[in-house]
Amino acid sequence: MALRSFSPAASARSVHPSLTAASLLPSRTGSIISAPGNIRGGNISLGKHMSSLSSSSNYVRLQEGVNAFFSSLLVSRNSKRRARVLRCATIEEIEAEKSVIEKDAKERMEKTIETVRASFNAVRTGRANPSMLDRVEVEYYGSPVSLKSIAQISTPDGSTLLVQPYDKSSLKAVEKAIVSSDIGLTPNNDGEVIRLSIPQLTSERRKELSKVVAKLTEEGKVAVRNIRRDAIKAYEKLEKEKKLSEDNVKDLSSDLQKVTDEYMKKIETIQKQKEKELLSV
Repeated sequence: MALRSFSPAASARSVHPSLTAASLLPSRTGSIISAPGNIRGGNISLGKHMSSLSSSSNYVRLQEGVNAFFSSLLVSRNSKRRARVLRCATIEEIEAEKSVIEKDAKERMEKTIETVRASFNAVRTGRANPSMLDRVEVEYYGSPVSLKSIAQISTPDGSTLLVQPYDKSSLKAVEKAIVSSDIGLTPNNDGEVIRLSIPQLTSERRKELSKVVAKLTEEGKVAVRNIRRDAIKAYEKLEKEKKLSEDNVKDLSSDLQKVTDEYMKKIETIQKQKEKELLSV
């Protein structure tokens, strides 16, 4: 079947069959002349012919406008898709982002391990250990300073701590700081040095300290989990900025979980060592 080309004139005839080329020819005076054979009994006026033609032309223009709109919309969508593809990160860019975020997470996790270890050292066991005084601060010339920074701390035997300030005038301040601390030891000041006797722990006290160690362990693990959470949020932010894809974030989060598990095991190892100290007589 042969296809006919579409034209405004053909559309006009489809709207009103009585319209012909002859009926719309301009006269010498510039007016539209209607063919006599097309007007019978005055039922069809020139105004109706003009109205039909105007409607047909408007329809044609509307169709052309709709086609142009959808064509531009399709081009726009395809352009956006191409733009998205162009914004995908390369392997080098992904590794660079991973390196920065993972490095920061590891540094913070290392500091958490140090904090947990320091907290464990402050928990008194039955054996003398200089680290038991790590958290003691002394008011020295109006400023709080760490005890180990102004005194030498040693263990002459397994049940005694010996504190010898570099400045003998600070003996009273050192003694006061030890008494007001939470280590639970009574200092013996002889005017030259301060001696601390470490009493043996009772079975009941050992159990109480084991609970303290368990609590400190959990606090350390929570800190590591929070660091992992912050790192994942950093990855998700990059995904929203179209620098990483959803699959990239999943892979990087999986690698980060391995790092997290590694530091969790470190905390558990330190905990076991401390519990062993507490339980040994």
